[in-house]
Amino acid sequence: MSHYRAPIEDMSFLIEELLDVGGTLGALPAFAELGLGPELTSALLDEGAKFAGGVLAPLRRTGDQQPATCADGAITLTPGYGDALQQLGAGGWMGISSDPEYGGQGLPELYATAACEMWNSANLAFGLAPMLSSGAALAIHAHGTEEQKQLYLPKMHAGEWAGTMNLTESGAGSDLGVMKTRAIPEGDHYRIHGQKIYITWGDHDATDNIIHLVLAKLPDAPEGSRGISLFLVPKFLVNADGSLGERNDVYPVSTEHKLGIHGSPTCVMAFGDGDGAIGYLVGEENRGLACMFTMMNEARLKVGVQGLGAAEGAYQKAVTYARERVQGGVAIIGHPDVRRMLLTMKSLIEAMRAFVYTEAVTMDLAHRGPEDDRAGQQFRIDLMIPVIKGWLTEVGQELTSLGVQVHGGMGYIEETGAAQYLRDVRITSIYEGTNGIQAADLVSRKLGRDQGGAMRDALAQVADTVAELKQHEAGDLQQIGAALEHALADTEEATGQVLEALAADPAVALGASFDYLMQCGYLFGGWHLARSALLASARMAAGADNDFYPRKIATARFYAEQILPRCTAHAGAIATAAGALNSYPADWL
Repeated sequence: MSHYRAPIEDMSFLIEELLDVGGTLGALPAFAELGLGPELTSALLDEGAKFAGGVLAPLRRTGDQQPATCADGAITLTPGYGDALQQLGAGGWMGISSDPEYGGQGLPELYATAACEMWNSANLAFGLAPMLSSGAALAIHAHGTEEQKQLYLPKMHAGEWAGTMNLTESGAGSDLGVMKTRAIPEGDHYRIHGQKIYITWGDHDATDNIIHLVLAKLPDAPEGSRGISLFLVPKFLVNADGSLGERNDVYPVSTEHKLGIHGSPTCVMAFGDGDGAIGYLVGEENRGLACMFTMMNEARLKVGVQGLGAAEGAYQKAVTYARERVQGGVAIIGHPDVRRMLLTMKSLIEAMRAFVYTEAVTMDLAHRGPEDDRAGQQFRIDLMIPVIKGWLTEVGQELTSLGVQVHGGMGYIEETGAAQYLRDVRITSIYEGTNGIQAADLVSRKLGRDQGGAMRDALAQVADTVAELKQHEAGDLQQIGAALEHALADTEEATGQVLEALAADPAVALGASFDYLMQCGYLFGGWHLARSALLASARMAAGADNDFYPRKIATARFYAEQILPRCTAHAGAIATAAGALNSYPADWL
C-alpha cells in the first residue's frame, strides 16, 4: 500500500515562481516582518509534508475501518486521531493564517491553503477538524466582541480548543429559514434549545473545549432567514480568567452512518435538553446568516481544496499501482488507456492546485492588501469561490473514480484503499452548499450583481495570456494558446447568453448555471496551466536544467488538447438551456 508524499515541487513552483509570494504579498504591512520567500516556503512545506505523510496518512485507513462512535453522550474517536489533533495544534498549524494579536501565526492564506491540501490528501476525515476550527475562529474574529475574541481565539488558534459550525436541522436541509432552534434571552446570555444534524467533529475529547457556533431564532424574530441569529455555545463554560467552568447543556446524541469520512465524528447535537445551553450572541440579533457566511466563504474555498486533496491522494496510489501491476508482460502504466487516465488525473490536479492557490492570494489581497484595492479583490474572490467549491469537488469525484479504474477490479476491493478516496470525497459536492447552490450563486448573485463586470475582467486576463502564448514560436505554447483561445471564445459567448437569460427568464439561466460553473472551472484551470507553461518555457530559455519545466509544459499541452474541449461541450448545453431542460414537465420525471 502506497503512502502519501506531499507534491512539494509543484507546490513550491506555484508559491515561489508563478505567484511570487515574496513580491506579491511580502511588501504588504501585514506580512512585511515575516520574511516571505523560498526559505520560509521550504520550511513550512517540509514540516507539513512530514506531518501529513508520517502521522496523518497512516491513520486514513484506520479511520475508515474504526469509525468514531457515540455512547452515553460522549464520542470515542478513532485511535490516533486525538493525538494527531494535539500534534497539529502544538505545531502551530491551527492558527497559521490567523491574527497574531489573538495568538495566530499571521501568515498568508496561501500557506494555509497549501497546508489544508496536505492534510486532506493524507486524511480527509481528519482534515475537517482544523478546517472547521479555523472557520469558527474566523467568524468570531470578524463579528465577535473584543471580549469574545480575547477569551476564545488564543486557545482556538493554539489548538487547545476546537470549533464547529451548527446550521442544519432535520427536515430543513439548506433552507435555514425554517429552523426550529430557539434562543431565549437571559441576562447577558441566552438559553439555546434545539437539535442540529450533520455537525462535523461535533464532539470529542481531543481538545479541552469545543466552541460551537450555532444558528438559532429569538422569540420575536422575523420569519424566514431574516430572523436568524448566531450564538457562541462552548462545550464547557469559560470563566472570565479563561479557565474552564461547568459542562454546558450540549451533547452528542449519535454519530451519522456515512458513505465515507468515517473517522470524522459527524454528530447529531442536542442543545438544551435540560435547562438550556448557555450561549452568547455573536454580531447583531437577526444578522446570523451574514456572520456565518464569513465562515462559510472561507470554508467553501477549503472544501474545494478537499476535492484537490482527495484527487492527489488517489493519483499517487493509482500511479504507484500502475507502475507495479504487470499485464501482458509490461507494467500497465505503459498501456495507452491507463496513461490517458493518469494524465487526466495529473493535469487536472495541477490545474486545480494552480487555480485555488492563485485565488488564495486574491483572498489575502482582499483582506490585507492596499485599502483602495480591497473592494475589487473581494469582488473577484466572491466570483471565484463558487467555481472553486463546485468545480474542484466535481473534478475530485471524477479523478478519485479514475483512481479506482486504474486499479481495475482491485480498485473495487476495499482492502486496496483506492475506493476510500472516492467514498470520502463524495460529500464535498454536497456540504457547504450543494454544487447546484454554488452554480445558482455564481449566476444569480455573483455574475448578475455587476452585469458580468468582474467576470469580464477575469476573462480579459485569460485573453492577455492567449496573446502572450501566440507570440511564441515554440510548438507546444502555440498549441496551448490556440486551445485556450477557443475555450475563451466559448466562455465569453456563454457569459453573454447567461446574462441575457438572467434578465429575460431566470429559470433558463439557472438551468444553465451548472454547465456555466463547470465551463469556467475548466477555462480558468487551463489558463493557470498556460501561465505555468509560459513561465517554465522562460526558465528553460534561461538555462534551467530541471526536468520539472518540460514536464510542466507537456502537462499543460495535454490539458489543452484533452481537457479544454470540455468547455465547448458545456457551451452547447448552455446554448440550449431554454429547450427541453426548461420545458420538460416535472410530473414526467
